[in-house]
Amino acid sequence: MELTTAPPPGVTRILLARHGATAANELRPYILQGSELNGPLSPNGEAQARALGAFLAPFQVDAVYCSPLVRARQTAEIAAGSTRPAPTTVPELRECSVGRWEGKDWETIKQADTTEYERVFTDPATIPHPGGESFQDVLLRVKPALEMIYARHVGQTVLIVAHNLVNRVYLSTLLGVELRNARSLRQNNCCINLLEHQGDKTELVTLNNVMYL
Repeated sequence: MELTTAPPPGVTRILLARHGATAANELRPYILQGSELNGPLSPNGEAQARALGAFLAPFQVDAVYCSPLVRARQTAEIAAGSTRPAPTTVPELRECSVGRWEGKDWETIKQADTTEYERVFTDPATIPHPGGESFQDVLLRVKPALEMIYARHVGQTVLIVAHNLVNRVYLSTLLGVELRNARSLRQNNCCINLLEHQGDKTELVTLNNVMYL
């Protein structure tokens, strides 16, 4: 597969990334960072975004899209640099809302909100985070947004910067993983997933590539 040239006719090539690291990601234990906690990249996250940009340097990238959240927008802007198209924000690509669990770590949630914790983990596909979204809620807004981008850029290569759960939920549908088990798919900060879309089929070529970090 030649990635430095345009994809074959009728194919949209997608570089689906997760944003770089933030202070919330780097805490130990880390805290949940959904659609309400909207902090910037950490210095390490900025370095990751620059490494992503360097990795993409040989690629022909025709368009850049991102979530409107600061961490995704900063990653897209840094990775795109001055030689790529400016990122277009897509509200539907924002991270899953985790409601009242925003800004808390899992052990605190488990101890303080045991009933809801156990209820959500029974089936996060259909049971929403308390005051937030389920995986199905996320998929219902993310999948049409991505398909709109694919249709708009047939024969081109597109960089899309989104989020941990957004990527996991969508990628689970390509891999045949039950939506309730989407958390089993790893998405490191600033990873890239390579996808190719043609007609009504989207193929996952590589998952969670972080070799350049």
